[in-house]
Amino acid sequence: MLSVKEIKEYAIRAFSNSRGSHDWSHTERVCNLCLRIGEAEGADIEVLEIAALLHDVGRLSQDESNGMICHAEKGAEIAGNLLKDSPIPDNSKRNIIHSIQTHRFRRNNRPETIEAKVLFDADKLDSIGTIGIARAFQFAGEVGAKFHNPYIDLENTEAYSEEDTGYREFKIKLSKIRNRMLTKEGKSIAQKRHEYMERFFDKFLLEYEGGD
Repeated sequence: MLSVKEIKEYAIRAFSNSRGSHDWSHTERVCNLCLRIGEAEGADIEVLEIAALLHDVGRLSQDESNGMICHAEKGAEIAGNLLKDSPIPDNSKRNIIHSIQTHRFRRNNRPETIEAKVLFDADKLDSIGTIGIARAFQFAGEVGAKFHNPYIDLENTEAYSEEDTGYREFKIKLSKIRNRMLTKEGKSIAQKRHEYMERFFDKFLLEYEGGD
C-alpha cells in the first residue's frame, strides 16, 4: 500500500525537471489551500490530500508538448496506475482520479464531487493574487515572452509563445478566475486576491507609460 508520505515523495520526484511556474512549491501551496477550503466545505480530507499531491504530475508532458497534451488527463492516468493496487476504497480512488481529471475544467469536464470542486478552486487560487502575479511573469520568462507588449492585440495572441506576456496572462485568464470558483470559501478568497491584482495592474500600466 502506498502511504500519503510515499505518494508525496513520488510527486516531488515528478517535478525534478519542471518549470518554475509549475514546480513542487505550487503543489505545496495547492495542498495547503485544499486543507483550508476542504475543512470549511466538509470534504474528505484524505481523498483531497492525495488528489492535491498528484494533481499536476502530468504537467511535464504538457510543457514538453507546448500544451498539446492535457496535464489533467495525463495526471489522472498516472494516478490511476499508481493507485491501482492500493486498498483505498474504489469510490475514493474514482474520486481522486475524477478530481485530478477535472481540476483544469475544460469543455464539459466539470468537477462534480466536493473534493473535485475544492481542488479546482485551490489550483486556480494559486494563479491569482500576489502569487499569481509572480507566476504570470515567471511563466512569460519561461516561454520567452516579455512582461508586457502594448503593440499586440491581446485577443489574437498565441499561448506558449513570445506573445504570452505577463500582462496578457492577467487580462486573458487571471482576471476571469474569481467568477469560476465553485465553493463558498473559494469565492471569498478569490475576491480578495482579484481586487489586489486589479490594483496592481492599474499601477503597472501607469508606470509602464511613465507615470507614477
